[in-house]
Order: sequence, then structure tokens, then C-alpha cells
Amino acid sequence: MNEYEVVIAGGGPTGLMLAAELALASVNVAVVESRPTQELIGARARGLHSRTLEVLDQRGVVERFLAAGTTHQVASFVHILNISDLPTRHNYGLALEQRVFERILADWVSELPVHMLRGREVTGFSQGDDGVEVLLADGARLTTQYLVGCDGGRSVVRKAAHIEFPGWEPSISYLIAEGTPSEEPPWGIQRAALGVNAIGKLDEGKRMGVVLIEPQVNTGITPNLEELRERLVAVYGSDFGIHDVTWLSRFTDAARQAARYRSGRVLLAGDAAHVHSPVGGQGLNLGVQDAVNLGWKLAQVVRGTSTDDLLDTYHGERHPVGAQVLKHTLAITALSRGDDRTNALRDSLAEVFAMDEPRRHFGALMSGLDIHYDFGPGHPLLGRRMPDLDLIVEGKHTRAFELLRTAKPLLLNFVAVPLRAGQDHLQSVVAKCSERWVLPGIGEVTPPSAVLVRPDGHVAWVGEGRDEGLDAALRRWFRR
Repeated sequence: MNEYEVVIAGGGPTGLMLAAELALASVNVAVVESRPTQELIGARARGLHSRTLEVLDQRGVVERFLAAGTTHQVASFVHILNISDLPTRHNYGLALEQRVFERILADWVSELPVHMLRGREVTGFSQGDDGVEVLLADGARLTTQYLVGCDGGRSVVRKAAHIEFPGWEPSISYLIAEGTPSEEPPWGIQRAALGVNAIGKLDEGKRMGVVLIEPQVNTGITPNLEELRERLVAVYGSDFGIHDVTWLSRFTDAARQAARYRSGRVLLAGDAAHVHSPVGGQGLNLGVQDAVNLGWKLAQVVRGTSTDDLLDTYHGERHPVGAQVLKHTLAITALSRGDDRTNALRDSLAEVFAMDEPRRHFGALMSGLDIHYDFGPGHPLLGRRMPDLDLIVEGKHTRAFELLRTAKPLLLNFVAVPLRAGQDHLQSVVAKCSERWVLPGIGEVTPPSAVLVRPDGHVAWVGEGRDEGLDAALRRWFRR
């Protein structure tokens, strides 16, 4: 029987990111993934939002992804939301297919001490006061202190933990496919009464990606090539001789969220915790950010630095973020309809979002830059992401994100006032900063005298000339 400190069920984007976060904190972690390799059929998710790029930048690997994708200075909501003036180094989206994202992420994870158990599958578990016994399909058993379900919307871990998954039933279903046409189709989007049909170019137009509304809601049934051709003819008048179909699936606008992200020593992240329509491109990004929030907390509990009630803050912080994404995905789904009333509403909202303040507000929301964890009253920075400011430390130029590469807590002191913060796992740095402090969706804020930044990049304490409250923040987040 193999023993690990953490076992992750599922080696997709969320599971891989969580494994990397735990490995950076020297946790003995294993990922159980049913696929024998990281290869993925179909493009799946197609891009990264600003905050996801920032967390990858915090770990020093964002350039790997930027080199493989294409940046776009927009984020979509109703029509186009230009986010190029938001205060971030990554004020754009990155067009990058999930299969490419996973491959790059897996390459990074392979450089870290992570045990990848490929071609194997979690089928259940039993947990006690001291740990979890994980059951695999091949009869093997793993023992671990904690199990994290990153095993998708039909999560075996979530079901075995008896965690409810409430939400909205589907009102529409779509066929989605990738194939080769014999004749050139009409590229682009076509709005219909219930939603959007689309044909997009793949491989410079040699292949096509297709999204088609179905006449009635279908769930849980694998579509076939005949159905795809029939829907193409029904919508476009031709199936364009589509052949060599390498991916054919369906999705719906169902939206569900786990009632709890934690049950004892079992936690959920990514699609295991929340599912929704892919419109808006939030799913992959939400899961990666779940992992970055959970990873350092789980590592501290495993190490004994923190008591396990720290893990309750994972649900407290990420459940509201997931709920907001579900709400806005439902709104985008409704706005995608092509009837006259929805067209009028969409045009009216486009006029509103042409104004700077609404545009910046919703741009920050869609890109994940507006996330604010409730740590109580205080400076506007408290609970928000740390801006990636240019700093001078010991006479050398650096950036705030470069100081987060080790995934350790960071105390940045800007006035060289003595601060009581002696801990081995805490970086304490005296820095100079001449930049304005500007927050997405908020604007310019008063520069602090010091900040305590969690490993996930969120500000846990703000000094305003004194160290009042610092010790309480350190106890809350980084001490037993």
C-alpha cells in the first residue's frame, strides 16, 4: 500500500496546478489520472484570462504559455470588452487550447517531485480521523492524509463524499465537433432564437470547429456523425462534406455547484466543485485559481504549520467566487439568444459597456482581476490580489510576482519600520516602490507602508504606518 501526504484524483488543469503548488511546498503528492498520457482529444477550453496568467506569472512559468498562444486585447461579455487599460501586465486574454495548456502544464509538473499514477482511476475512498484510504479501479489502495477530487463534473469523489450538487437543469444542448470539410463553410457566428451556432477555422482553415444548437435538450448520450451531419444540414443547408471527425461531443447550459467544497479530509476543486456552460471561457480558469487558493493551505496543514480549520477558508473564499461565475455564465447564456427582445437587450448593454466605468468593472470581473476575499474592514487592498509592481530590493530591480516564485508568504516593508515577523517559512523583504497603487475596478488607492501577501498572491494584511494587526494576521494564516 502506497502512502502519500495528499492524493489528487484527476490530472487535468486543476489537478496538475494543485500538484505543482503542493510540490513547491515540499508535500509528498500523487496524482491519479485515468489517461495513460496527457493527450486530450478535442480543443476543449480555448483560453486563459488575466488572473490565470498572473498566477502562472507568480510561479515564473507564464512565458511558456504565452509563447504557445495568441494574445487578444479583449474579453467578451455582450460584444467586446476592451481590457487593455486595466492595471495588470496581462491586460488581455490568451487564445490557447486546453490540450496545449495541459501539455505545457504537465511538462512543468514533470520537473517537480510529483508522483503521476497514469492509466489508473479512483473508484472510492474511506476516511477516518487520521487519514483517507483511496480505492483504485485495479484493486490497489493508497493511504493519504488528504484526498482532493479534481475529477470533473461527474466526480466520483464528490459522489462518494455525499456532497450535494444543486443548481439549474439544462435548458439547451449543443453539439460540438472538430472535423475536415470537403467544401468551405460560412465561417463565423450565426445567432438563432435559442442561442448561437458557429463554425470556426482550425489549422488555418483546413479543418473546422463546429458548435450547433440541438432542437431538444439531450444529456448523457454520446452523439454520432449522422446526428452532426443532420444538424449541419438543418442549420446551414449543407454538411459541407465533413469527414475525419476527431472530436464529437455535446454540452448543455446546466449550472451546478457543490454545496460544500470540503467533507473532513476530502476536498473538491475545479469541475468537481462547479459546472456551467463554457460560454465566457471561465471553467478552466476557475479551476486553476481554486488550486492556487487551496494548495498553500493544504501544504501548511500537512506540515503542521497550521491547524486544519485553515482548510475551511478554502470553501469560504472560493465558493462565493464560483457562485458568481455561475450567475454570470447564466447571464451570458441568456444574452446569446437571437430573438428580437434579446438582441435589443444586448445592444442596450453594449451601449452601457462602451462607457469606461462599466467596461472596466465587467472587464475585471470576466478576467478574474476583481476577486476580493472578505478579511474584514480595512484598506482596499485587503483580500485583493497584490499588484505586480516594480520594486527595488537590496539595490536590485525586481517585481512583486518574482518574490512569489517560491510560493511562500511574503512580507513587503516599504518604510523599513521594524516588523515582528520572524518565521522560517515567511519571506520578509524591505523594498522601495515609486509606482502608483491601482486596483482593477477600484482605481488608485493609498500606498501602504507594508503588506503581508499570501502564497496565492492575495493581501492578508496592510500596514498603514504601524504594525498593528500584523501579529493577528500571521496567527490567522501562518501559525498554529
